Amino acid sequence: ACAVAGLWNCVTINPLNIAAGVWMMLNAFVLFLCEAPFCCQFIEFANAVSARADKLRPWQKAAFYCGMAVFPVMLSLTLTTLFGNAIAFATGVLYGLSALGKKGDAISYARIHQQQKQMDEEKLTGALEGQA
Repeated sequence: ACAVAGLWNCVTINPLNIAAGVWMMLNAFVLFLCEAPFCCQFIEFANAVSARADKLRPWQKAAFYCGMAVFPVMLSLTLTTLFGNAIAFATGVLYGLSALGKKGDAISYARIHQQQKQMDEEKLTGALEGQA
């Protein structure tokens, strides 16, 4: 979607639209190299780029992908750039969510809340007994 929208964005005489379109096609190429190197078997360095991208932490990938997707939108704010970069930005958001970690279950949170409540009650009763 990013490459097609980038190509469509290049069919204009506005230099900012052309720059945004070229950047979007570059984004699509980088995403293919990092996320799906089997699609780029004809490129010799595809596996090396993919291996290096796999070593990055999820929050680093999130910042990289979201940054790549925001730049063309800042160059030329059109529907084509917004929709074209939505998938790249969504990829970054998903990596960001994975960096946050797993969601805890409700039972463990309820236990923690109950223990905190008991400790607060014990502190309050201890303070009241100390005053009396």
